[in-house]
Amino acid sequence: MENGGLSHASCSMNFIPGRRHLILNSGALALGAWLPAGAAAATPFDAEIERFLKAYWALLPGAAVDAGQYAAAARLPAPTEGYRQAQLKFAAEWLKRLERLGRTSLSPAQQGDLALLDNHLRGLQWVLTELRSDQWNPSEYNVAGPFSELLNKDFAPLPERLKLIDQRLQQVPAYYRAALKQIRQPSVEHLRLAIRQNRGALATFQADIPKAMAEAGLPVSKAMAGHNAAALQAVEDFIAGLQKIEAGLGSRGRSFRLGKALFEQKFQYEIQATIDAQGLYQRALAEKEALHQRMDGLAGQLWAGLFPGMVQPADRLERIARVIDKLSERHVSAERYVDEIKAQIPVLAQWVEQHDLLSMDPSRPLQVRATPTWMRGVSGVSISAPGPLDPTGVTYYNVDPLDDYTPEQAESYLREYNHWVLQILNIHEAVPGHYVQLLHSNKSPSKVKALFGNGAMVEGWAVYSERMMLESGWGGGEPEMGLMYSKWNLRVVCNAILDHGVHVLGMSEQQAQQLLEREAFQSRTEAAQKWVRVQVSSVQLSSYFAGFSEILALREQLKAAQGTGFKLKAFHEEFLSHGSAPVKMVSALMKKAHAAKP
Repeated sequence: MENGGLSHASCSMNFIPGRRHLILNSGALALGAWLPAGAAAATPFDAEIERFLKAYWALLPGAAVDAGQYAAAARLPAPTEGYRQAQLKFAAEWLKRLERLGRTSLSPAQQGDLALLDNHLRGLQWVLTELRSDQWNPSEYNVAGPFSELLNKDFAPLPERLKLIDQRLQQVPAYYRAALKQIRQPSVEHLRLAIRQNRGALATFQADIPKAMAEAGLPVSKAMAGHNAAALQAVEDFIAGLQKIEAGLGSRGRSFRLGKALFEQKFQYEIQATIDAQGLYQRALAEKEALHQRMDGLAGQLWAGLFPGMVQPADRLERIARVIDKLSERHVSAERYVDEIKAQIPVLAQWVEQHDLLSMDPSRPLQVRATPTWMRGVSGVSISAPGPLDPTGVTYYNVDPLDDYTPEQAESYLREYNHWVLQILNIHEAVPGHYVQLLHSNKSPSKVKALFGNGAMVEGWAVYSERMMLESGWGGGEPEMGLMYSKWNLRVVCNAILDHGVHVLGMSEQQAQQLLEREAFQSRTEAAQKWVRVQVSSVQLSSYFAGFSEILALREQLKAAQGTGFKLKAFHEEFLSHGSAPVKMVSALMKKAHAAKP
């Protein structure tokens, strides 16, 4: 999600219970839930993984809700010190147990599953002992997500869902009291994000839950109304507590910059690439130069038609910027923005099918909606996907409305997402990007790989899908689309440069603005949003380029090895059949499988 993320937290490494984190599609049932009715776990490996999952979901009910096991939303563990210690104990115990599995004879797929779980548990330990974002990032504390799931997903009649909501409401005050106690020396930037997003959560209790009670035809229960009122007050008290912390913080707050050591460790756990953070940064710098050369050639082709009789500027970047600026005048109106996104989705799906790029699933619809208020403040668009335990669930394409923009801000934003770029955005987010990839991931024969997803693979696929569509002829080979695609791809590259530059090298806001506006040709509004985003996130912005470059490299390696036997659709579907596993793991499995073929 180049401009957005999977649900609220994209694919960032965040193990705070109740929030979407590195496990993109987690589950609350044991492995046996995916086996045929009456079947038992087939091997000792399966049995032990089943026991692990049972224990994991019991500890982290919020992850179960993300997966579609909505009954787990009735539980809301308070983020106390005791709960942190319970997670650490769980991780230590299961690392030892899973290590014993590695001593048995395992298939390559099982070895991959074990590696994913090992990385996840070690990452959990690192987050809870070294990163300690639970102390300095208050935006990790927000109860709105599962309430939104319970209100909007028709997995049960509304009266039954309201019973779960009532149980959850009763635990909200304790949750926020504990959260406030955990916060120590937060960064101002994360404080302000937490305040803004929890203000967005107020609507859940002020309007959404009372409306649902009325729609269900229930008599207004004094008990449930009281629980809702207490939850609303708890959110308001939390916001007031954060404001008090901000007022007294002064210059004593933590820097939003992660720093070299933490950034490199987080990169290792979250990206899981064949390259380290410094190596990716250097690769991105080289790719930026290559893209500038390509864009200069395309701008040269377009110049005479756009500026007849005018001499081209001597400065390469200025020349490119002038052409992009002129082309960006062609964009949809603010009033038509959401409708245009809706209209493009079926056209993209038809193209994918007609060009035999990938199998689609018309039984799993995509719905475009305004981003819920509690999710806003980080990204412009995002995908909220159901987990593998919700086979009929709806995938939502969240679009931030432009209502709060001034006319100048809206014009700047729409120029950024102009006629060509809006198409690429929808490819990335929807078809054949995130929406399609997650549908395939949920059907993976390896449920561990579907459950414990890797953000760089997910984001990398979405970026790769843009390249795939243009290679298939989308855009008609016009230089306008080629230039705008290169501009979009350049921002993926510059995301990695910005991420490393800010958190490791101390890049200033002025330097970031120079990179984004002059070298990446982004609008002022877009650059300002990206600066906010890089302050309140880390490593996630590197995931796009990391995943994309490795997927593209794998495709070219297999194409060279297979020659005329290489089939693009077969490559795509085999790649996606491994769930959301890290690209380096998928690459190893695919190469081994093809090497074994006669």
